[in-house]
Amino acid sequence: MTEQWMPPIYRDGDVVAILDQRLLPHREVFLRCTTLKQVVNAIKTMAIRGAPAIGVAGAMALALGAKTILAAETQTFRRKFVRMCEQVRSARPTANNLAWAVERVYSVVVENPQGTVAELRKLIQEKADELLREDVATNLKIGSWGSRVIPHGARVLTYCNAGALATADYGTALGVIRAAFASDPTIQVFSCETRPFLQGARLTSYELMRAGIPVTLITDNAAGSLMQHKRIDIVVVGADRIAANGDTANKIGTYMLAVLAKTHDIPFYVAAPRSTIDPSLPDGSEIPIEQRDPREVTHFQGKPVAPKGVDALNPAFDVTPNKYITGIITEVGILAKPYGKAIRKALEE
Repeated sequence: MTEQWMPPIYRDGDVVAILDQRLLPHREVFLRCTTLKQVVNAIKTMAIRGAPAIGVAGAMALALGAKTILAAETQTFRRKFVRMCEQVRSARPTANNLAWAVERVYSVVVENPQGTVAELRKLIQEKADELLREDVATNLKIGSWGSRVIPHGARVLTYCNAGALATADYGTALGVIRAAFASDPTIQVFSCETRPFLQGARLTSYELMRAGIPVTLITDNAAGSLMQHKRIDIVVVGADRIAANGDTANKIGTYMLAVLAKTHDIPFYVAAPRSTIDPSLPDGSEIPIEQRDPREVTHFQGKPVAPKGVDALNPAFDVTPNKYITGIITEVGILAKPYGKAIRKALEE
């Protein structure tokens, strides 16, 4: 049975409300952020995560920050706002949407050189609100396009969380699944748990169950066996950054699934808005990969699960080469190989 859904991020007057995803699925608590620093901290600590979601959060952080700048004249305001933009941009390095959103918000300052401080604050808030609305509309379009590639009665494998919780609402990869399920309630979803932060276990399962969509949780290392035994028909994942040639950065472990899917002749789709595409990077080798605290690997809920003092690596993302990707589902259509040409055309629309 579906339950009432609250968007994971929204504005309530001068407050940015963020659903604290660290507490899900057992507690639903909204952080009520009144400062840029609080929103940035929510991004850094993964209270909010997912490339489109942190883009929206970054824009809202700048709107809060702009209201706190003490400046009587525009030049001082602009100088201080640029520093805020850099602070927000650096909150997490891999997802392109954060930098994209910062640029979109900063553009209103550039495009209004004669604006007063009060006018610029108003324009910044309006742009942040616009980006939130735009993200939801974009996700609905991604879902509509993506539902076309989901076979009737398909068993869909997804990874990490690319749903409403990773966006302003509705989702990218899960948006595709939602749209497909609306017309074909026979589809089934397998969700990988997604170690070490368990976004699949905690978030994707939670979302799909609330939406009334059948979901089966599996360990990450069970995916290959399910493919081998022909229990998966298609894989749909999200993305944090896509290079100009289609190479895609997503949650660590995505590359492994893409290779397995290719081995078993299973279509592998990436669902992401055009804001995830970074045309300045020719290929995936130049995508920066965030390295997170090793304690996320050696500990669980603050308790050690490994020998004291053991070394641990915790890259948050990996890069899937474009040769493993069947198609990239965007709000303007499904991009096919050769990706370089398709991406250039998509960005021009």
